[in-house]
Amino acid sequence: MQQQERIALFIDGANLYATAKMIGFDIDYKKLLKEFQSRGRLIRSFYYTALVEDQEYSSIRPLIDWLDYNGFAVVTKPAKEFTDSMGRRKIKGNMDIELAVDAMEMADHLDHIVLFSGDGDFRSLVEALQRKGVRVSVVSTVTTQPPMVADELRRQADEFIDLTQLINRVGRDPGERPDRVQRFQERRPIPAFSPDHPNDDNLPVG
Repeated sequence: MQQQERIALFIDGANLYATAKMIGFDIDYKKLLKEFQSRGRLIRSFYYTALVEDQEYSSIRPLIDWLDYNGFAVVTKPAKEFTDSMGRRKIKGNMDIELAVDAMEMADHLDHIVLFSGDGDFRSLVEALQRKGVRVSVVSTVTTQPPMVADELRRQADEFIDLTQLINRVGRDPGERPDRVQRFQERRPIPAFSPDHPNDDNLPVG
């Protein structure tokens, strides 16, 4: 029975943040949990992100604290902060190994893994999980130009879920930022990410 399917969420935080931002909405993580709890037996929800250690206040810290107290297993590690040639503050940090190790360790206890990332580096992880008998869904988007999901990752997944299909179910109240989705639909901005590495490790802070 589908309701008894054992599910775990593996969220590449930086990648999901960038993807949601590109399509113009904010994720309500409480709604995200409820959405996948309705699809089966949600065993664990992992959220991975790098944090700047020597920063007194990080714009992502309130989210991390909320997730930690509300049903998510938050995995963090130190990241480096730098300023690019345009003077923009960015962070460099990659959580791919941590996510992959956790997914492989959990695989024997799961029927279905939902990976929130478009990073092509995860293709071999998805293949390894499938060999262990786990069904893998990938959540990202193809509505941007170029798409935020690497083609090889999308093809390897058992199911591809476009994040735009979840806006009404996991998005924050649109009244909070009423014009963001409309602006996206009108302009379709081009993301500054490679389609093979949509997170590219170098993301704006905040």
